[in-house]
Amino acid sequence: MDPLTHALLGASVAHVALSPRLGRRAWLIGAGAGLLPDVEFFIRSAEDPLLQIEVHRQFTHAFAFIPIGGALAAAPWLIKRDARRDWKPVLAAATLGYATHGLLDACTNYGTQLLWPFSELRVAWHWLTTIGPLFTLILLLGLVFAVRGNRRWPAALGLAGILAYTGLAAWQQARALDAQHAIAAARGHPVERAKMFPTVGNVLLWRSVYESGGTLHSDRIRAGGELSWKAGSTVALAPESALTDAERANPRVVRDYRRFAFFSDHWVARAPGDPTVYGDARYSLSTERFEPIWGVRFHPARPQPTEWVDFTAGNRVPLGDLWDELRGRAAGYGPLPGGAVVPANLSGTGGANPGDGTDRTS
Repeated sequence: MDPLTHALLGASVAHVALSPRLGRRAWLIGAGAGLLPDVEFFIRSAEDPLLQIEVHRQFTHAFAFIPIGGALAAAPWLIKRDARRDWKPVLAAATLGYATHGLLDACTNYGTQLLWPFSELRVAWHWLTTIGPLFTLILLLGLVFAVRGNRRWPAALGLAGILAYTGLAAWQQARALDAQHAIAAARGHPVERAKMFPTVGNVLLWRSVYESGGTLHSDRIRAGGELSWKAGSTVALAPESALTDAERANPRVVRDYRRFAFFSDHWVARAPGDPTVYGDARYSLSTERFEPIWGVRFHPARPQPTEWVDFTAGNRVPLGDLWDELRGRAAGYGPLPGGAVVPANLSGTGGANPGDGTDRTS
């Protein structure tokens, strides 16, 4: 999630819990602590371009690191001797603010190693995008009114608002996954694994991705009152066996491919526009076809054989097209195949047939 939202969440939780003891210091402490886990962003190496993605959302985001992170976040506030008499509430505010960071990141797409060092599982619930204007605005309004009025309830109301928003996103995702299953079934595709990704700043429009027979199928699903969908594109996944002979002969390349595949949850495909790039196939610059946002390119003959390729500078959200999709006015959308209906109520199953390999939790 973006830094502003992390700061607002940490500040809101700390203000609600500790402002009677700390006054306005509570939200300031919580805001700083909510940002601190992303300090690992600065862990980089020119000799190892994959180091940063390997440590991103790892140890600083883990549950086990929260006590250490809380203490580090509290330390600057305890330098002054007269502030040390409040060391317990200061430490509590910092720890609460720090603890919000990993959980919020786990609600997004990229995966967060919450259980490190006991497990390398990357927890990603795919409910929220990393930039969610409405989510951020709810927190901002709650905190501003709480601090200005020296009250806790507006911030608590903001926290309740984002919980409701996240719950709505999870429910819409479950409906979209049911629609995905209907689409795959109509195509006669056995689903080996599947994901459902939110699109920028909303809970209505989703990017459906599933694997069948070594091919990645990507579609758009609109989860309004009645679900509709738009057929997308396909691309062949590129497992380790897809490496060239020269790439497989280089141990460093093989190791780095495995590191990148772990980061991308093994959704790896060659970029159609440049097959030398192994891209993270979970995300695309285009809504119509696969254009990786980032990936790797290997040069087996070089001393440093791995090149990190980043296309994020070209990531432009077509707001007009997105708005048309959200309003249900975009061309190409139609009802689910075969007349399948997913009810717009909480009795929807949100699940696929047992044994189809659909992953709904990460």
